[in-house]
Amino acid sequence: MANHSDQDSGVSAIPSRGRWSRRGFLRAGMSASLTAPLVLNGGRLAAEDRGGEALDSASSFGTAKDRLEQGPFPITQDEGWMTLAVTTPTKEHIRNFGLGLVGYTWEENGPALRVRNGKQTLADAVERMASLPFVDVLYIRCDWRNVQSQAGKLDLNPVFDLTRDAARRHNLKFAFRIQLSNPEFEPQQLALPDFVRERVPLVPIGKMHYRGRTTEFVEPRYDHPAFQRAFRELNELLAAKFDGDPLLEWMDLMQYGFWGESHTNNLPNPFPNFYTAEQTFLHMTQFQLDTWKKTQLAVNTEPDISGVGNNQVRDLAIRNGCWPRSDSIVVEEPIQIDHLANRPPWLAAILEDGAYRQYDLSHMPIDAAGVPERENAMLHVLDLGANYWALWTEAENLEAYNEKYPEGFRALQQRMGYRIRPAWVWQRKRWGTEEVIVAVANDGVAGVPGVLRLSLENADGSIRVSGTLDTGQPYGGRIREASLILPPGLGAVDLKLTAQLETKAGVARKVRWACQQPLDSDGAFPIKLMAPNDPKWRKGI
Repeated sequence: MANHSDQDSGVSAIPSRGRWSRRGFLRAGMSASLTAPLVLNGGRLAAEDRGGEALDSASSFGTAKDRLEQGPFPITQDEGWMTLAVTTPTKEHIRNFGLGLVGYTWEENGPALRVRNGKQTLADAVERMASLPFVDVLYIRCDWRNVQSQAGKLDLNPVFDLTRDAARRHNLKFAFRIQLSNPEFEPQQLALPDFVRERVPLVPIGKMHYRGRTTEFVEPRYDHPAFQRAFRELNELLAAKFDGDPLLEWMDLMQYGFWGESHTNNLPNPFPNFYTAEQTFLHMTQFQLDTWKKTQLAVNTEPDISGVGNNQVRDLAIRNGCWPRSDSIVVEEPIQIDHLANRPPWLAAILEDGAYRQYDLSHMPIDAAGVPERENAMLHVLDLGANYWALWTEAENLEAYNEKYPEGFRALQQRMGYRIRPAWVWQRKRWGTEEVIVAVANDGVAGVPGVLRLSLENADGSIRVSGTLDTGQPYGGRIREASLILPPGLGAVDLKLTAQLETKAGVARKVRWACQQPLDSDGAFPIKLMAPNDPKWRKGI
């Protein structure tokens, strides 16, 4: 659940769910696509919290192709061996897919404060955020009404083009969430575009004192046929434009309730019963999984406080390779921390925290140890072995914060996510030819978010040997060895070792080594093989 620091959680006039009058809206039937139960693991999952069932990497990625032998490598047929190279971890800022600091160009309240106050243009604010040297990903969190105003076509807010263009020019990536519900502007404005709002029943779910005012909130009947048709069209239109975009890092699943976090605070949901809610969001989740064929998706790990099937949605999403995320990290339930910390190691985790999101030094609490509140929060990303930390919208404040308290961002840059390097490289004489064994070390706190492919080749590419590690390997703080068998008769040639990350639908992305030792201009690690008659070969030792 997001930590909205100025929210008053007081609730008034909330009827019990059993007596809640839905004013005739319960007569709206579910669409045909929602009438059949979604079956998981041979049977419908129960509604209660569960510890989770064992997952293996095949659940998310299938069996790794071209799997390399990964040891152990005993000394048999010992014809000679030598350590060719060793490396040490770098402290430099390394950008790779699957990790980074996330600057927001739009959040649930809109763009940066100065843009909202008319003191800065949106273009200037986006450029300012993209120019910060520690930002890796630009992120948009907006309402459905910000991307579509009529059926049949997208009408994207200018922030999308500005954000993608800035990401391209600054060698960054971008990500986004489309909110189906947003309490920030109710009752004057809903997250829904007018053409959806006019066709879908809206259910009053109760009053709550929020941001200095008492508001009666409404939620749409997500199961209504008109909502389902519009929702499917929205995803199809967005996927046609963005699915497979090489600059798109991930998309958050569109989920129930406030901010798309799968809850409506202490207020009830708009459904007639749990089963209807659960089946609605299972089908909506499955549709997004089917529609977004190449884009990495992320699922919110919010506990099922609103009774809409979050446990089942999370299970379905995780089994299909979605990354877990949480919109808070300090004021958080034990179950959510457990889900994040003990997730499958081949899945990245995305973290944010809404408290003190403006990074305003004049209002930043400092604890008894002299640690700023934001640094305390962000360092818990490392405790969870996570991959991303959200910076929110205020670029000028972020720059000032980083100048005064640089340790937090530096710690994340040096440990967050995965940071791999060829810690040892050996050459062995084997079976009448040469074998190269690479021990890949991961100096980060998270496993590799996908399948790592290693390749050895010469400068012109006429010699190339390649294969993959097991999914997620090496895990955070661990080492994974792999063997590459070379063709015979190469002699003392120069080779280069490269790594690629293979993710959803086999999409491959280059991975930069995180070592202090020099790399080639293309990012490859250079390796010089020993000649067969070199006197330095070791044998029998």
